[in-house]
Amino acid sequence: MTTDTGSTVPRRQLGRHLRQLREEARMTVKAAADSLEWSTPKIWRIETGATSMRSLDVEAMCKVYRASPELTEALMGLAKETKGRGWWHSYGDAIPEWFELYVGLEAAATRLRKYEAQLIPGLVQTKAYATRVYQVARPDMTAEEVDRGVAVRLGRQALLTRTTPRAPQVDIMLDEAVLRRGVDAEQFGHLVTVSRQPNVSLRVVPFSVDLHRASMTNGAFTILDFDGGSEPSIIYSDGLTGALYLDKPAEVEAYGDVWSATEEKALSEAQSRKLIASIAEEQT
Repeated sequence: MTTDTGSTVPRRQLGRHLRQLREEARMTVKAAADSLEWSTPKIWRIETGATSMRSLDVEAMCKVYRASPELTEALMGLAKETKGRGWWHSYGDAIPEWFELYVGLEAAATRLRKYEAQLIPGLVQTKAYATRVYQVARPDMTAEEVDRGVAVRLGRQALLTRTTPRAPQVDIMLDEAVLRRGVDAEQFGHLVTVSRQPNVSLRVVPFSVDLHRASMTNGAFTILDFDGGSEPSIIYSDGLTGALYLDKPAEVEAYGDVWSATEEKALSEAQSRKLIASIAEEQT
């Protein structure tokens, strides 16, 4: 199976270059927006890689930032690569605009580290569990809209078994509370099956553990790493109406420290599977 990462990485690269140029020009986002006669949200979307770019717009930004002709030409060329569309675009508004960036980054990552304190992560949800999540989180959605959202979530799971490019390493840590709320026999079985894949590690932080570093976060986060440092690592955390993307070295280091500290508290993979089986038996 192959995968399509769309234009996410080129968009992120271009946005990072443009942000650096703006900062080197000592311009605020508002000042840049005023000079270009754009809105400040548009500048933010460009710099975070949330939108494709026209070469003419890149040229205009480079002119305002006084970039060299050589760099301007290179960035205009990169802008052409931001037009690509990933497989998920065919689902339209089934994916919130703020989540599209994450789907592309997830597909491009070579390692994903996910901590979750409330829900089974989307990459390892069954169709039935994913459906219930959508129905509870978005009671305003029609049955058709729920089905489309679930289809996207299941489509993302293809990266776990893809061969080209190589499937990423996926490390998951779950708080025990996740396993004791709304998980049925099928979902328990699926967790055990997926956890045996060579590129997947699933570990549980049991109730016997006192307060730990990850419990000081908002309850869920993902650390995305990319091949050979081709792209800086990024921290992703979402909520009901939006998402947070962090990529400053200090931010990535802080979450990396939280991950490492929590790993020390988690059960081993084998112990985690035993706990999952035990909880599943309790609930039958």
